[in-house]
Amino acid sequence: MYESHWNLTGRPFENRNQAEFYYPSEVHQAALLKLRYAVENRRAAAVLCGTSGMGKSLLLNALRDQLPEFVSSMIQITYPAMDGSQLVRMIANRLCGESLDSTHCDTAAAIERIDSALTEQAKNGKHVVLAIDEAHLLEPYNLLEPLRLLLNLGVSESVGDSALTLILCGQSTLLPHVQRNVSLDERIAVRCILNRLAMDETVAYIGHRIRAAGGMTEKIFSTAALEAVFGLTQGIPRRINRLCDLALMVGYAQEANRIDADLIDEVNEELTTPSLSIE
Repeated sequence: MYESHWNLTGRPFENRNQAEFYYPSEVHQAALLKLRYAVENRRAAAVLCGTSGMGKSLLLNALRDQLPEFVSSMIQITYPAMDGSQLVRMIANRLCGESLDSTHCDTAAAIERIDSALTEQAKNGKHVVLAIDEAHLLEPYNLLEPLRLLLNLGVSESVGDSALTLILCGQSTLLPHVQRNVSLDERIAVRCILNRLAMDETVAYIGHRIRAAGGMTEKIFSTAALEAVFGLTQGIPRRINRLCDLALMVGYAQEANRIDADLIDEVNEELTTPSLSIE
């Protein structure tokens, strides 16, 4: 709707997990490098954590695009809030590419299928990556231990620590959860923590997004506006996206030539003020 007003080819601040919108900040690139190390050296497990909205899922997509050829598949579980048998069956189905029929849907059968598949992959020099998103939800369902046990499957044929690399991706509360499971904690090769963007990184992030949509930051946002965005969002990409997207819309509606700090404050007030219910 507002694209033509700002000379854009698309909406730059949509929360989409698309490669062209991935901004390689220092903290994201460092985390990506650590995750690649874990996978390329066939380590058993890695942890990726950070505040909600820091771009963890986008980082996993960037990792998927850079996987070495010996990785046969990357399985990503985005909804882990289930019991252990359900999770194991889901992993078995994703790994083997077919569903368990109703007569062979017990957990033991699923584990056997996973073991056979991983063993066969390892014999052929292949490796599997299993990424669990929202992994901070695993502990209430007692799922960390079943996932740790999966790391023992197919290991006799693997040339690394495990026939698969488990990546646990979640909010900051994930770290103490993992640390309480000593056996799993000892198998974690790398721990990646996504800290919030600094002021200069926030400005660079906005510029990257604007350029990805065919625009020029200096023609859309004033310097004061960019400083206001940082102050109000605390350098969290999802918050930046929400605030900037609405600012572009409001600026278009007001026929503004440029977004200034006052407009950013106005938009932020709309986002943070509770709506009044009408009786």
